[in-house]
Amino acid sequence: MRKIAMVDLAAQYAQLKPEIDQALGQVLASAQFIKGPEVAAFEQELAAWCRVGHVITCANGTDALQIAFMALGLRPGDEVIVPAFCYVAPAEAAALLGLKPVWADVLPDTFALDPAQVERAITPRTRAIVPVHLFGQGAPMEPLLQLAQQHQLWVVEDNAQAIGATLRLGNGHQAAAGTLGHLGITSFFPSKNLGCYGDGGAVFTNHSDLAQKVRLIANHGQAKQYEHTLVGVNSRLDALQAAVLRVKLRHLNYFIEQRQQAAAYYDTHLGPCAQLQVPARAPYSTHVFHQYTLLLRHAPRNELKDFLANRQVPSMVYYPHPLHLQPAYRQVQGQAQNFPVAERLCQQALSLPMHPNLDPEQRTYVVQQILEFLDAY
Repeated sequence: MRKIAMVDLAAQYAQLKPEIDQALGQVLASAQFIKGPEVAAFEQELAAWCRVGHVITCANGTDALQIAFMALGLRPGDEVIVPAFCYVAPAEAAALLGLKPVWADVLPDTFALDPAQVERAITPRTRAIVPVHLFGQGAPMEPLLQLAQQHQLWVVEDNAQAIGATLRLGNGHQAAAGTLGHLGITSFFPSKNLGCYGDGGAVFTNHSDLAQKVRLIANHGQAKQYEHTLVGVNSRLDALQAAVLRVKLRHLNYFIEQRQQAAAYYDTHLGPCAQLQVPARAPYSTHVFHQYTLLLRHAPRNELKDFLANRQVPSMVYYPHPLHLQPAYRQVQGQAQNFPVAERLCQQALSLPMHPNLDPEQRTYVVQQILEFLDAY
């Protein structure tokens, strides 16, 4: 059996090697490494794939968040509501601009931002809500958008983990995750469902005025060379990464299907186990399984992690500490708060190997080891 990896980028490269090598060779031959036709083509292709008006690429997903906040004109002291259970990037980007991240607890089944908790967190200084589409599944956007409209707030979707997920709306329409808010962002970090071979990110929007501001800010605030109309940053996707992403985008639907098949296998064999909870499926969103995350309710999570490691099965804890208990953000928040769902998830969640190249023998072995461990509980 091939060694099991959390994310098998080597196997994916071997699968795509002729296409990847040809695409990289064409960029090297052109010597157009920054911006240029490769980046422009990728932006157009991704916009069409996501059914969104504009895609503006940048250097990474965290930059995309910061650029989005800048484009919305948020000012120091403005409050931005973010989930207490997610990666640090939304809070980090806010804090770097002098904004105040305000935590809200998450839903216990899907781990997404809880609209009821968001409503409680809104104050006269609130300016934006940042739903995070965590682990590959969309957040409940309709109630969050209704809250934003009611209180005249911006919505910035963090779609770094759920590109390709589809949100089902109450009116029967469907939309790609990351395209319903005023702005959406994604990351092309190598381990993402659509990942490059370095860092990369993008901002999505259907608003032409915001798209123009985002594009200016990401390129030193300049509309023309040496003419700076806005204070900006230097955050660009290079052409080599765009070439890789163009190849991978052509295969993304297939890769999503492979992830969903692996998840279905895990569900079938682990779903009956009373000691754990397999990932919930929200009725309003498809799931593209950036991660396959269990909740260990009646068995020790850390002991299972160690047991699997001893059997050469990798697993990961996303995330061991909620944001409101991170040392860097205790001072930002200014007062102690409790977010029981986020805190519980940090103690119970464990993610299993999940990638398009996870073959049937590997899936079977992973499940066998988990079932052997659970037999003791």
